[in-house]
Amino acid sequence: MVERFLEGNRKFIEEDFSKDPEHYAKLATGQSPTSLWIACSDSRVDPERITNARMGDIFVHRNIGNIVPVGDGNLGTVLEYAVNHLKVRDIVVCGHSDCGAMKALDHESDEEYIPSWLKNAEDVKIKVDKEFGGPGECKDPAARKREIEYENIHLQLANLRTYQAVKAAEEAGKIKLTGIYYDLGTGKLEIVED
Repeated sequence: MVERFLEGNRKFIEEDFSKDPEHYAKLATGQSPTSLWIACSDSRVDPERITNARMGDIFVHRNIGNIVPVGDGNLGTVLEYAVNHLKVRDIVVCGHSDCGAMKALDHESDEEYIPSWLKNAEDVKIKVDKEFGGPGECKDPAARKREIEYENIHLQLANLRTYQAVKAAEEAGKIKLTGIYYDLGTGKLEIVED
């Protein structure tokens, strides 16, 4: 399997890297992405690929469910670096259709880490259950599932604003926060109103 990735790297060097040496030489000395993209770890939701971005355009943080946990040291470091040092102008929270993390909100698990991670999104389930009913009582399961995915984007945008670096930069007009939804079935990105 790794051999396939190495072969892919050889193709990348031949078809991309060697055809734009100035761009890659510049990247070899530093980065200046315009956006921080917080996305799900799902292998079907590659930020650079779905946006057709060039290497170096997007600073990426990925985790299960594109979650922004309040007070998280890992994410806090990413946010401070992106906002204070890279001076990104946009922070995007990108959710997507068929998100396994959002499906897992409806199921109990005896696994060690997943349930505690998903507690960072449990307010999503509570809110959607009030509107649509729980999974067994909902009349429109597809609409409920999509609403969970959308509501998760809203919650994570709100959680971003609990980080001082983000809050200060947004208040100063230095960054814009945007929710985006990726539909796996169509390949389309759409803005989710905050």
